[in-house]
Amino acid sequence: QVQLMESGGGSVQPGESLRLSCAASGATGSLNMAWYRRAPGKQRDFVASVISSGRATRYADSVKGRFTISSDKAENTVYLQMNSLKPEDTAVYYCIAAYGYDCIDPTFWGRGTQVTVSS
Repeated sequence: QVQLMESGGGSVQPGESLRLSCAASGATGSLNMAWYRRAPGKQRDFVASVISSGRATRYADSVKGRFTISSDKAENTVYLQMNSLKPEDTAVYYCIAAYGYDCIDPTFWGRGTQVTVSS
């Protein structure tokens, strides 16, 4: 069983930055990791992913150039650095783990962390 625990959410003003962390436990060696988010009243959307080796990443168009996903295999932690935050980035952010490289079919989910961007 894999467990995922997100942290680092909070309330910031537009243009500011936040870094989310996802601590993973269990048999995560072959899993690919990603972040999804759910804005109020909307479905959960893909944000960014990193494959198990850490060598390839993928981003939603809405966050390209502003967000960076990275992984620390020694710490079994995945990060999402979010810069130049916008009000439309407000959402609950979920860490997921998946067997597929594209992470479109998550197997494991964290409980989420709230990010609020408002002036």
